Amino acid sequence: MVFLLHGEDSFRTRLRLGDLVGALLEGRSTAPSDLAGLLEPRIGTLLGVSRHDARTDPGEAITLSGQSQGLFDAVDERRVVIVEHAESLRDLDLIAAFPPEAALVLVAVERLQSSRSRRAPRTKAAAATTLIDAVEAARGVIERIERLSPPDVGPWIGARARLHGIALAADAVPALASAVGADTERIEQELGKLGAYAAGAAVTAADVRTLVSGAIDSDVFELTQAVVRKDARTAIGTLERLLADGNAVQQILALLLWQFRVLLFASAMRTNADAERMAKAIRSTPFAIARATAFARRVTRADIVRAYEEIYATDQVIKTGRAESDVAALMLCVLSLCGIANADLRDMLLVEPPRR
Repeated sequence: MVFLLHGEDSFRTRLRLGDLVGALLEGRSTAPSDLAGLLEPRIGTLLGVSRHDARTDPGEAITLSGQSQGLFDAVDERRVVIVEHAESLRDLDLIAAFPPEAALVLVAVERLQSSRSRRAPRTKAAAATTLIDAVEAARGVIERIERLSPPDVGPWIGARARLHGIALAADAVPALASAVGADTERIEQELGKLGAYAAGAAVTAADVRTLVSGAIDSDVFELTQAVVRKDARTAIGTLERLLADGNAVQQILALLLWQFRVLLFASAMRTNADAERMAKAIRSTPFAIARATAFARRVTRADIVRAYEEIYATDQVIKTGRAESDVAALMLCVLSLCGIANADLRDMLLVEPPRR
């Protein structure tokens, strides 16, 4: 039996690996389970499991693990050989020749491609040139562990919190989802931290903003949403909350500029592949790009250019001391972005800065 697990979500791949290995050792069905309800596995404590790293271990050692039995092993003992970083495996022939009495589980934490066209007929004579080709030729099972899509992040957070007995207030889930995106590894870590901090009480959005790095981004995104909707009341309320939480004016201004940059790229997105490509171009995440897509449709490039100009003007007004205070300049910037008349700070750049 040969299995290949591959994809870019390392945490969910580990969950599936533990589930699969347990099923193989116990003789259960190897069909995928609901990953959200699984605890992180402790594979190192399981008997009958051998682990290899394809980057360092030769193919002969991997094959030998499938063949060998210990001195006190039962003849019918189930054996599972795990090969991590399987994308580095050079000896692909060992997959087809692997001992049938053992299970081979190949793990690659990246998305793999087959060299064969979907429409091309597959022949037995065709040599396997990629890992996927070799597993298919051996009639193995291939599972791709995809990253969570934006709509799935909230339900995943809720399920993991219930699994660990952590109570979440209604506003905590979107706050945490916005702060960490589809990074399931970090979701697990942040939930553990938030649960310890709450000590049995329900975790709130305020707790998320206090403890989770990057949570300010979710508030600035809320501010950006209000600006795009021209909702000045919500925008100013959100800005006041950000300031009351101790966030610096320049930090908020920089994040506001960043959100408009994400909107600019999101407005050009057509497919999920575009989201991944654009995220790499601006060092963001596909989650952030996809999250901004709905609001990107409400703005034109002219709106984004004007926002850039307004934020630049605010930055210059603050740095040259033209405004009464940094907070006042930021307030005027947000009001101007909401379409409030006479709040445009660009005119102040034409005025000589005051002499101190």
